[in-house]
Amino acid sequence: MSEAAAPEARVWTVPNMLSMLRLLGVPVFLWLVLGPEWDGWALLLLAVSGVTDFLDGYLARRLGQFSQLGQILDPVADRLYILAVVVGLALRDIIPWWVAVVLPLRDLLLWGLVPFLRTRGYSALPVHFLGKAATFNLLYAFPLLLLGDGEGTVATLAKVFGWAFAFWGIGLYWWAGVLYAYQVYKLLTDIDRRTVDSGA
Repeated sequence: MSEAAAPEARVWTVPNMLSMLRLLGVPVFLWLVLGPEWDGWALLLLAVSGVTDFLDGYLARRLGQFSQLGQILDPVADRLYILAVVVGLALRDIIPWWVAVVLPLRDLLLWGLVPFLRTRGYSALPVHFLGKAATFNLLYAFPLLLLGDGEGTVATLAKVFGWAFAFWGIGLYWWAGVLYAYQVYKLLTDIDRRTVDSGA
């Protein structure tokens, strides 16, 4: 990895500030959906979040502003948005509660693997493309389902496409979770095997 791309201990970078801005939007989204039920503003906030999600990664690469904090903030913001959206939509009876349970359950199981990684000097789970694809599907699914909570052709189409994205996203989310767990297992067993072979 080049020096410019190596994660640094910087905090106040443009990508990190965008990720922090996304995090601040999480409670605002919940208030919009559960309080006054201003779904239009909630959808706009989700759209802005999606744009900043793209921009923080793009700018990190473009400006060479990779940081250790950024590697944590970006996935945390994604997970919190998914959690906020599923809880908000479940409380509005737009999605069933099993959807609101099955997604955080996967993350909870994976977070249980982090202490094992830390015993081997790793701070986070390895990133997998499938996990990004799952998050992409889910971040499209829930705004469509929110838009589908109404009457008319647009709402009906939004609901159909929203559930299509949701089922793909849930399936990929759990498939990625299985692959993450297997990667952690392989990582830990390979480290143990090298330790034994070296006679440590």
